[in-house]
Amino acid sequence: MTVAMDERHPRADRSTLVLPLLIALLVTTLGLGASVAAGMTLDRTQRRAAEQAMDRRMDLVSQAVSTEAGRYVDALRMLAAAMGAFEQPTDARFGRVVAPLRDMRLAGATSIAFLVPATDEQIPRVQARWRERGLPDLVLRPAGADRDHIFSVFSRSLDGRRVPAVGIDFTEVEASVHAFAEARRSGRVAVSDTYHLLRDRDLPVQRRQLSFVLTAPVHGPPDARGRRPFVGWVRLGLRGQDFIGATLRHITQGAADVRLLAHHGASPPVTVATLTAEAAGRRDLRRSRRIPVAQRSWVLELRAPRALLPGADSPLPAVALSAGAVVSLLLGALTFTMVSGRARAQAQVVAATAELHAELDRGTAREEELRAARDELASHDAYLIQILDAIDVPVITCDTDGVVVHANRAAREALPDTGGRPLTIAEDLAEPALAYPDGTPIPARETPLAVALHGENVDDMEVVVTPPDRPRSVIMVHARPLRRSDGRVTGAVTSAFTITALREREAELRAFAGIVAHDLKRPLTAVRGFAELVHEDLSARGGHEEHVAQLDRVLAATDRMRRLIDDLLAYAAARDATVTPVRIDLTALVRELLEEHLAVAAPEPVPRVEVGDLPPVRADAALVRQLLDNLIGNALKYAPPGRPAHVEITGRHCSGGRVCVQVADRGIGIPAGEHEAIFTGFHRAATTYSGTGLGLAICKRVVERHGGTILAEDNPGGGARFRFTLPAADDASPPSGAA
Repeated sequence: MTVAMDERHPRADRSTLVLPLLIALLVTTLGLGASVAAGMTLDRTQRRAAEQAMDRRMDLVSQAVSTEAGRYVDALRMLAAAMGAFEQPTDARFGRVVAPLRDMRLAGATSIAFLVPATDEQIPRVQARWRERGLPDLVLRPAGADRDHIFSVFSRSLDGRRVPAVGIDFTEVEASVHAFAEARRSGRVAVSDTYHLLRDRDLPVQRRQLSFVLTAPVHGPPDARGRRPFVGWVRLGLRGQDFIGATLRHITQGAADVRLLAHHGASPPVTVATLTAEAAGRRDLRRSRRIPVAQRSWVLELRAPRALLPGADSPLPAVALSAGAVVSLLLGALTFTMVSGRARAQAQVVAATAELHAELDRGTAREEELRAARDELASHDAYLIQILDAIDVPVITCDTDGVVVHANRAAREALPDTGGRPLTIAEDLAEPALAYPDGTPIPARETPLAVALHGENVDDMEVVVTPPDRPRSVIMVHARPLRRSDGRVTGAVTSAFTITALREREAELRAFAGIVAHDLKRPLTAVRGFAELVHEDLSARGGHEEHVAQLDRVLAATDRMRRLIDDLLAYAAARDATVTPVRIDLTALVRELLEEHLAVAAPEPVPRVEVGDLPPVRADAALVRQLLDNLIGNALKYAPPGRPAHVEITGRHCSGGRVCVQVADRGIGIPAGEHEAIFTGFHRAATTYSGTGLGLAICKRVVERHGGTILAEDNPGGGARFRFTLPAADDASPPSGAA
């Protein structure tokens, strides 16, 4: 009997182990699944952080290249405008005009040249003309016959090498010929295809770089009909590798590869320049973006190892997965032990106890690993704090309650002492009396950190700080919200740097510009007065028509010079003058300006002007007068020849406590694609009409100084339409139903 029971006992034990084993496997499987999910979530978070860091780096790189290319284009445009202002360009005048380019430190720039067109029959005459203008030894060397030529007559070196030769026919370089043709056709700066510069052909092959040229058309002073004749081109040579290296080496910090690609028509893209990072590792993150270079769009590629990006590579997912697996196995073993029943309880308790001791030993080892990881994380935090303290730019972070979490050394030196109490952005950071550049105090809700806590970015915010015991200073502030992976704002960070010396220097330059402008006006007035006397005398005598015509050109030139000086002063005032808001009756101001313009207008044809009931605004009276004077003057001036000007001026209340004003005309309109470009300085859409190209740039600055917007669009039925916004007067309540 006893033997029979002993024989059945093993079978009974095996049957009682099936259910505990299934439950233990289920618990272990669930735990391992949760551990794998946690590890994958952490890994995805790290990958997302790496992608975001790569996007930010791509933004910095593309912005740097676009900004630098724009600086070169603007410099060449200004040089072309300066050369076009001369009645007779000479080599000495060209040297004075291009002298500031050496101080601009244009990376990759090789030389700057002035070129003129000539046919085979015109070569002797063109050579003689430019010999008389400062180049007695000039020899024009055509590249072939029966073709139009483009000769360099003035040239200056920018890279410290020998002075480049003149008299070269650039039609032998097909890549640059297309750029010359495009610049003359469009009237804008054009970039050529990439090629090896003529001046680099004597270099060893390994030192040659793919280069390109920027060229801008030069138009001379207007003739008697107001047309500006084409004179030639200014050309700037650039080495692609030097341009990219100098522009991006400090931005990439040796952690990313950069490649600039240029598209030449239907041909495959050409690599203009490359910048290879010193860091090792597989470049598993890639970005590419198109950037504008003059009239073309080039491609910028960025490659970087994910492991070198901040927050992209850490052992945390593996640690979490391992710890979760260990815990899951422990739970499975414990579940199996508890459910297996009393029949095997004692034996299993003994076995489980031994296993538990072993697991605890392994858990202790894992705990030591976690403690080491935590210590390493603390060391990284201390290292980050040390880096922030080494930066001279103040950096401050706060939580969602507005309490300052961290401030680096530069920020702590500027913050007030609270005696150990936590700093808050609502009280302590407003203590230095923050104000806008016009002197208006900044409310606590409009401080950079407060704005960033609402999820908005703050870029280039100029703030005036007046501490109680220190002199007044001007700082430039940036702020960004801090977000979790789900996008929720968890705090904000701000940085600032002082621009006090820069603003003081600008004030000195403005004062100097005012003095220079007034000093220029005195001799200009004298020149005009004497020219008028001679003009009257020769006109009375008769028989001196040629000299009288030349004096007319002198008088016209003095008028253009006076207008340019006045517009430059108005442009500086619109940008930097203190804004003093007052209540302005726009209707009365517009009618007063119309009377002034119509009083000096030609008697025929009579302009047709319609003025609506304009709401009052609160703005700076002098700046708003300049704004309306420019818009009304343009509407009356740019009428089609032989037809009367038709102008409509209307206004209404719009959202946000602002007044929307519209000036519409039936004039010649705005060329396609130039609706934004007309607001840049010295841009002239209609070259047959007189002007300096600063009027609309002044209008844009005035509107932006008042926090408004301005845009230009086509007027349905013909003409142009300008719309802008200004702050409404405090006592002006909008009518019922106002938009």
